[in-house]
Amino acid sequence: MTTSTPTIAEKPDAALLIDERRRLIREQVQAQGKVTVEELAERFGISVVTIRSDLNALASTGALLRTHGGALAHRDTEEVPISVKQKLHHEQKVRIAVEAAKLIRDGDTILLDSGSTTEEIAKQIRGLRLQSLNVITNALNIAVLLATVPGVNVIMPGGLLRQNSYSLSGPQAVTALQSLYADRLFLGVDSLDPEIGLMTPHLLEAQLNAQMMKIARQIVAVADASKLMKRNLSVIAPVEQIDMLITDKDADEAIVGELRRRGVEVVLA
Repeated sequence: MTTSTPTIAEKPDAALLIDERRRLIREQVQAQGKVTVEELAERFGISVVTIRSDLNALASTGALLRTHGGALAHRDTEEVPISVKQKLHHEQKVRIAVEAAKLIRDGDTILLDSGSTTEEIAKQIRGLRLQSLNVITNALNIAVLLATVPGVNVIMPGGLLRQNSYSLSGPQAVTALQSLYADRLFLGVDSLDPEIGLMTPHLLEAQLNAQMMKIARQIVAVADASKLMKRNLSVIAPVEQIDMLITDKDADEAIVGELRRRGVEVVLA
């Protein structure tokens, strides 16, 4: 007869060390793909408040993705839904967006790539006092944010809508950009490795980003420190092709030094 595995609370050594409990939580998330606060609280025989604290701590190290009521496994080669990205490292993304917005001038034409950090830049634009600004974007959420802002003209390419990112990509989008020009591109990247380059888990997105880089006078990558030294499926371009990286103060000093050695201006927000 098969018996169920006892909960941690039923075992004599129930008082697990915090690190051991969090290791087990991480293993469960990786095995199942997702977990809820309630099921973890039941398994370990502790309060949901403690479990939430554990999940927040693990999320802060990039071990998993925190969601409402639980967590998802974090695998670098998988695309994270924008609804989850918006909650990750939010404070850092806002600081990055504030620095990025300082580069925008009246009369500019800018490209805003899809992503949660570029969405924060769009929110900053809403507060700028500009007479005229052209914004080319492939992101529906960014277009909606800017649609009613006085003086802002929003241009969107066509393409295939990706539900995870609210963005348009594909051959139609690439073709639409070929006849356009931008003063500045704000490029959100999922991964950045000085040796390999800028990366994303989505092939069509990589192709569109490469075209964005071709039509922009200045290329500004925006990425919080958690994106640095990660690797992903599709390479967009070598890091030498970007002019500036705006990241946060938690960025590894060695990575920042290597990027600067390769000619990239690095701004720490």
